Amino acid sequence: MFLFFLFIVVQIIAGAVGSSITPEQTITSSPEGSNTTLTCTYDDSAVFLHWYRQKPQSGPEFLLMISKTTETVKRAEHLKPRISIRLHKDKKKVDLEIFPAAVSDSALYYCAMEPTVTQNSYTLYKK
Repeated sequence: MFLFFLFIVVQIIAGAVGSSITPEQTITSSPEGSNTTLTCTYDDSAVFLHWYRQKPQSGPEFLLMISKTTETVKRAEHLKPRISIRLHKDKKKVDLEIFPAAVSDSALYYCAMEPTVTQNSYTLYKK
């Protein structure tokens, strides 16, 4: 049986200074048709956890977002149902699950978070 391999790199996007989200692995390969899970560990400042994908010669595209408090999931409209997100609050981990993996899933994957504390994007002036 001939197997294709899925090569995935997970990188980090942090929403604020001092916040962190870290991939458990940076390069993963999986046989075509297998279950592939990418995992990131986040800190307490996370409220929303995101997954993005970037294919060659393309910009990053939003895939999924999950709320840490309500576990509500937002999916990209084009996203196939075989790609899902899973939250493990007790371990402070978020998974991207792909089943079954296909060669077309080969891409750069980003995990990202939105922290609870944000800064104003405008400046106040006293008159």
